[in-house]
Amino acid sequence: MNTRSLLWGMLLAGIGLGVAPGALWAAAPELPEGLGAPASDTEEPALPAGLGGEAGAEQTADRPAAAALPFRLRGFWEARGGTRLGDDPYERDLSIAETRLQLEAEKYFQGATLRLTGDFLYDDLDDDRAMDLESGEGAFDLREASLVFSPSADTDVKVGRQILTWGTGDLVFINDLFPKDWVSFFIGRDVEYLKAPSDALKVSAFSSWANLDLVYTPRFDADRFIDGRRLSFFNAGQGRLTGRNAVVLADRPADAFEDDEWAARLYRNLGAYEVALYGYDGFWKSPAGADPVSGRATFPPLSVLGASLRGPVGPGIGNVELGYYDSRTDRDGDDPTVRNSELRLLLGYEQEIARNLTLGLQYYLERMDEYEAYRRTLPPGAPVRDENRHVLTQRLTWLTHSQNLEWSLFLFYSPSDRDAYLRPRVGYQVDDHLSVEAGGNLFFGAQEETFFGQFQDNNNLYLGVRYGF
Repeated sequence: MNTRSLLWGMLLAGIGLGVAPGALWAAAPELPEGLGAPASDTEEPALPAGLGGEAGAEQTADRPAAAALPFRLRGFWEARGGTRLGDDPYERDLSIAETRLQLEAEKYFQGATLRLTGDFLYDDLDDDRAMDLESGEGAFDLREASLVFSPSADTDVKVGRQILTWGTGDLVFINDLFPKDWVSFFIGRDVEYLKAPSDALKVSAFSSWANLDLVYTPRFDADRFIDGRRLSFFNAGQGRLTGRNAVVLADRPADAFEDDEWAARLYRNLGAYEVALYGYDGFWKSPAGADPVSGRATFPPLSVLGASLRGPVGPGIGNVELGYYDSRTDRDGDDPTVRNSELRLLLGYEQEIARNLTLGLQYYLERMDEYEAYRRTLPPGAPVRDENRHVLTQRLTWLTHSQNLEWSLFLFYSPSDRDAYLRPRVGYQVDDHLSVEAGGNLFFGAQEETFFGQFQDNNNLYLGVRYGF
């Protein structure tokens, strides 16, 4: 049974329940995730004539300007700056230099909600500045433009641009095949920008037995992947580190309703545990192939089947997640221009080990299929991947000063690749509106062709300030 058939089966299973239809490496390239009443419900009734007088006028004048709008408005202004810690011959010395204003508007109608979220951005390191909603570059990045409604009591529908996420990993994604922004993640933007938006239809069906999420993306949404313009990386085609001197050109599947994607999640609770089944049919989210004629990067077809389990283990929370990546055009593993199929596994555990001090641990495995065929057909001189790639992660989070000051340290370490990635961060909530943070992205590796080792010239520190309203 192919994955697309399974997705339809999961949808039919949801109908059979009595409801209506209606990682860090999951997508990383080889080259280098409101409540409130309508304004009419919160407005005070008008006073009878002759009552209220000047006092009523003063009260109206003191109300925030946003309260007078016919929709809910909120957002933030933010500025970030960062610098590399060493010389990179292929990139600028600054790693980030930008300011953005995010506005989020939300309007409630009879039985529906419209949400619009956009970032007005000035990025001093952007060469072009032409607006591109696919890559998020330019003066405006549309984060969400969605309509949410419920055609029945047991069905929710969300259509339009939206941020999608599922799975159990902490910065490690297996069955979450929604687009990521790896450039933002590595240069010091807020972690919320790791998740890129999808243009999709999401249908959620609920029943007493299980719940079903079905996501259809009419046209393939790729990752905002590393292409050399902001981060240098190991270019396998050239056998060396490159950056702005050799920007990756990619051929993206772009035909609407032909180059589409399907994703499904069937999940339910078993006591205190949540169990889920996943399916995906589409393409590798970041370049995982190359056209031997043009030399351009490609996104080969991909199907994924997976499962997860999450719940209490001793005094903490444990999770296990796995997925089989079916690289449909290279199932025999003998095409050196296409990434092989893989089995991926994640084990995780999180526990508060002291008051306001939390420790999270994960083990991640990538096991390549048809490894002997891969070795046999590898071009002479090309770096050789291991059959099994092991990665350990550790997140340590400490809250102090009435939980307004957060100290965080996230470590990725691969004993097989002998490389590591360290994400230190400290953030302080000054008041209800103002927050500041400082952090870094530090890479280590014995070889420049390993996943984290290739980014050593991109080591950076950053500062950020945000005012929310």
